[in-house]
Amino acid sequence: MSGKLFVIGFGPGSADHMTKRAREAIEESEVIIGYKTYVDLVRDLLANKEIISTGMTEEVSRAQAAVKQAESGKKVAVISSGDAGVYGMAGLIYEVLAEKGWKKETGVEVEVIPGISAIQSCAALLGAPVMHDACTISLSDHLTPWAVIAKRIEAAAQADFVIAFYNPKSGRRTRQIVEARTILLRHRSPKTPVGLVKSAYRERQHIVLTDLENMLEHDIGMLTTVIVGNSSTFVHDGVMITPRGYKRKYTLTAAEQPLKPHERLRREAEPWALEQTEPVTDSLRSIAEEALQRVEKKQEDKPISAIFEVAVCPQTTKQFTAQQLMVMAEVTGKNGVMKYTPDHYMKLEVETDNPQKIVERLKQVGLTLLPVGNVLTLKTCDFCDGEKKESIPYAEEIRNRFNGMEMPKELKIGFNGCGMACYGAVHEDIGIVYRKGAFDLFLGAKTVGRDAHPGQLAAEGISPEKLLDTIEKIITEYKEKAHPNERFYKFFKRVGHIAGFAYEERETNVKVQPLSCGD
Repeated sequence: MSGKLFVIGFGPGSADHMTKRAREAIEESEVIIGYKTYVDLVRDLLANKEIISTGMTEEVSRAQAAVKQAESGKKVAVISSGDAGVYGMAGLIYEVLAEKGWKKETGVEVEVIPGISAIQSCAALLGAPVMHDACTISLSDHLTPWAVIAKRIEAAAQADFVIAFYNPKSGRRTRQIVEARTILLRHRSPKTPVGLVKSAYRERQHIVLTDLENMLEHDIGMLTTVIVGNSSTFVHDGVMITPRGYKRKYTLTAAEQPLKPHERLRREAEPWALEQTEPVTDSLRSIAEEALQRVEKKQEDKPISAIFEVAVCPQTTKQFTAQQLMVMAEVTGKNGVMKYTPDHYMKLEVETDNPQKIVERLKQVGLTLLPVGNVLTLKTCDFCDGEKKESIPYAEEIRNRFNGMEMPKELKIGFNGCGMACYGAVHEDIGIVYRKGAFDLFLGAKTVGRDAHPGQLAAEGISPEKLLDTIEKIITEYKEKAHPNERFYKFFKRVGHIAGFAYEERETNVKVQPLSCGD
């Protein structure tokens, strides 16, 4: 059974600006997937729908979940505000499908439903600032290097585009809008009109008309779209207007135009057009080529290194040697970061173009490398410095077979080599304790919060021959059925059963109230 993927842009967020097709697709869908804020904006349309909502920066997991749900035969709506094809989810959905070898003829059907993007909604509130050539530039450098963004701003400023800046500023990203303004001031008058629109067509809509010189004196955030006029943009009675150029040919106050309809497209009426005398054409081309050369000379592309993240720990015992510490410092370098984590390993963040070289260097000195992110990680005790070694082969087999597997959320397996469980295996998502030649299994621990608890004892005395198959069934079921970013203990509670093990509700006398950090 083939499902279908709707990728929906529902506009600014108000019901009045959502298209009829967007409403129909939401009604037709069985599963709705989106960023929490977007889901809340259209929640009145989502009755009796399965909803999968995640936080910011979790776009990839949303796309993966949408594809998985559609491939299972369901009709799935991935929702975005604005237009899904403008900094929305449409491109990412297609990228995820392409990675899986999707073909239009044989794969799940995909329909992208357009919506009103911020450049249109905010322009309408400001007046008519994008009546001539305009471009959109996102100032978020989380996915695009700032050097590339700066080059685009420079080119757009030189070319006299009206510019709409998306994602101009956040709590941590504060310099980007300042740098963008600095670049613009090299090419435009300080009095160039600027419109700031926050939460267009939503309850907290706020509009400011200012100029390039004073724009930073006003509040700008992630919900703000910044529209910067070109050299001809002006403000009249609180309305921002960019002329299309009609005044060059027409008299706007005359009832009868000096140029008749058959005269308006003649060459002599358009002396600026390309199809003129050769000297004019050559002059225009030379100006364009000179501008391009200046931009390229000023903004030479520099090699951009990626940040490689890896966790490392000793192999069996939890003791680093002096040589291992020296090698870790060597590969991290003075510009890298080395962190000791609560999980008792070292996390390295290294700027490099050759991560494989770093991997090989760390392995040469006997370090175990662990992946980071939403993957499976095995945590073991030190087996009493190797003295209790009976279960070590099983721990190594689990590591070799499962370590680094992609998961809906980070999944940790704790492994203790004796019944003392001193390394805290019972406090991980999946806890394995070796006792009297067999294994006890614990599932669904919660490590933080006032209601934190160890995993429930799911089975005792699992034979070594059955251990790996049991663990594989649990992992597979979690990977295939969990929602994006759903932690294991929440999944276990929601589904009630996993790999034949039943969830047991815990009794607690503690009244839990959510606390913020620092309380």
